[in-house]
Amino acid sequence: MTIKALASSLALALSLTTSAALAQTPTASTQQSATEKVQLQQIRNATVKITYADTTFLIDPMLAKKGTYPGFEGTYRSELRNPLVELPMPEQDVLAGVDAVIVTHTHLDHWDDAAQALVPKEIPLYTQNDADAGLIRSQGFTNVRVLSDKAEFGGVTLNKTGGQHGTDEMYALDEVAKFLGDAMGVVFQAPGHKTLYLVGDTVWRDEVDQALAQYEPQIIVLNAGYAMLSDFDGSIIMGKEDVLRAAQTAPNAQIVTTHMDAINHMAQTRQELREYVQEKNIQDRVEIPEDGATVEF
Repeated sequence: MTIKALASSLALALSLTTSAALAQTPTASTQQSATEKVQLQQIRNATVKITYADTTFLIDPMLAKKGTYPGFEGTYRSELRNPLVELPMPEQDVLAGVDAVIVTHTHLDHWDDAAQALVPKEIPLYTQNDADAGLIRSQGFTNVRVLSDKAEFGGVTLNKTGGQHGTDEMYALDEVAKFLGDAMGVVFQAPGHKTLYLVGDTVWRDEVDQALAQYEPQIIVLNAGYAMLSDFDGSIIMGKEDVLRAAQTAPNAQIVTTHMDAINHMAQTRQELREYVQEKNIQDRVEIPEDGATVEF
């Protein structure tokens, strides 16, 4: 074999070896398209731990013992004391590993006296507006941040979404509107992770449709206990029909339901929701975790 032919053969062998190696090595785009796990642990009521991009967020901590507070005046079953059930684990286990807290609004069942006493005062804590931030700062917290639009934390993009914590009929009355106040939802995003939409305390409104269309979430967390006021038809948060609507509106999304069975004015139970999703044949799309249970996506 001539030197020229030998060089040509070596070049061909090197080319084939390099091509094989490249074929076995994932490209950057392939690595980014791989989906990392998203973990959600139902604690109690609307209190949830979301671990996303290796960052753990505690949502709406209500940490009091069973029966600590009177029922919400002017609401369904107000004679019952809140919370209706105990935490499924010690408070320190709820707080273990938490990197940041998100308080969607400061109603007692989302941010109670026990949480104010137990949550570390220096932990990063996100609120929906300056009013809530000011209140929580006045309670001694030193790292309070307003999620006015979007924020970056621990490799996660947090996007604020809107809604309304009750019907237009309720908000037409100033006293009721003041009692219900504002609440936010949050969309979680990170490369390689399924987009998660925490809808928050709202009824179904245009803002929900807009968030679904804009972010196309693969995971939707719905507050689905159908909480009711005494003198009004309808609810101040979502219920079973909204779970069905979410499944129909976002056919590629898995739905996790929370905010049930723990507060006096919840008019829909987990058991009722389980029967409904079976009836509508969407049980494979809907997670209804018990307190303490964890789901992964």
